Amino acid sequence: MNTVTIVLLVILAILVIAVVALYFLGKKAQKKQGEQQAQIDAMKQTVSMLIIDKKRMKLKDAGLPQMVVDQTPKWARNSKLPVVKAKVGPQVMSLICDEKIFDSVPVKKEVKAVVSGIYITDVKGLHGKNVVVEKKKKSKFKQFVERAQEKAGAKPVK
Repeated sequence: MNTVTIVLLVILAILVIAVVALYFLGKKAQKKQGEQQAQIDAMKQTVSMLIIDKKRMKLKDAGLPQMVVDQTPKWARNSKLPVVKAKVGPQVMSLICDEKIFDSVPVKKEVKAVVSGIYITDVKGLHGKNVVVEKKKKSKFKQFVERAQEKAGAKPVK
């Protein structure tokens, strides 16, 4: 056999093994995420709170309980996550917010939030109007890509 053919077959075999491994790891992660979501849904409760501040910060700088920091994997401690500082009843707490709703959380407003432990899963305005989040201005490159896709008749990438 030709050496180029052998090299291509070896590369193809490695790629097939990698795809199979990623498939099974993905199924395992999806099952684990489903179990976690079921736990969050079982523990959720609606709480009235005043949002003081929100920002993305590192886990160890967020002011969360030490037990939470200890339970997270070492590789995840330096990653930034959405943290909301809120006054729940008489005490001020740092809570972790769901990434999907972080931009819609109003600051310095009283809201009804669905909370599961220290995790905010949903927010509804209580007093006043809900603030509409302004969309960020797109870069020139993204505008160019969208125009090119429109001209080509393709659906825009979100």
